[in-house]
Amino acid sequence: MVAFKTVHPPISCSSSGSQCGQLVPVPKIGFVKLPSLSLRLNGGSYARLSLIQATEESTVAMTNDRAAVFSGENPPQMVTNGTAGNIVWHKSSVGKVHRQELLQQKGCVIWITGLSGSGKSTLACALCQALYSRGKLTYILDGDNVRHGLNRDLTFKSEDRAENIRRIGEVAKLFVDAGVICIASVISPYRRDRDACRALLPEGDFIEVFMDVPIEICEARDPKGLYKLARAGKIKGFTGVDDPYEPPLNCELALPPKGNSCASPSEMAETVISYLEEKGYLQA
Repeated sequence: MVAFKTVHPPISCSSSGSQCGQLVPVPKIGFVKLPSLSLRLNGGSYARLSLIQATEESTVAMTNDRAAVFSGENPPQMVTNGTAGNIVWHKSSVGKVHRQELLQQKGCVIWITGLSGSGKSTLACALCQALYSRGKLTYILDGDNVRHGLNRDLTFKSEDRAENIRRIGEVAKLFVDAGVICIASVISPYRRDRDACRALLPEGDFIEVFMDVPIEICEARDPKGLYKLARAGKIKGFTGVDDPYEPPLNCELALPPKGNSCASPSEMAETVISYLEEKGYLQA
């Protein structure tokens, strides 16, 4: 990248022979000749970029036949993220702390994991209702629901399952930044994928809740009839039958059954809420 030390740049551009910008005359102006560039105007037409006026207050950066002008001594850092290059994070004056003060709560992810039929969605709904009655804003990311839209292009192969969890984790991260208590209810069978979602968030903001229900109980419930189909060989790669589930090693909360029965959804919800209160997430 070639950098030229060169003030806040008035830009002269033309479209259909008419001038759409004016240069402001200043003494001893330097001009940088740009490569062939164009920019789209509101009317949909394109204007050719001709001149940039610059002085010592600005930097013109040229890379890969593109140019940008940044005012000040410290231009934004261009980064490459995944397959996207030359991108800059745009910071807002209203941040996470302001949104949390507005909502009088702290954003976090309650990640409910466990086998199909363990009661994840039931707990998520009970928790959402209990927090709503306390005036707290939540949103549920349900494993089945997200596959109706955001993740409708994914299968249940291992690599697609990993991508499914990655996307849910990134969306959950946005909710946390918004100050919302995000409740993710997903089987998420692989430990590495759950740990990757945890790593997206500040320490303590990922609360892993393990529905520690044996497969025998889950299969006896079989609310969607999926275990029956899996045992008949009509569903391949079903978690707990012919695909593994890796239980958490260091989850924040584990909710096992009491003898041959499980606690009620409201009781489990209160257990989670007690944890949130203890950690200060229900106040700004």
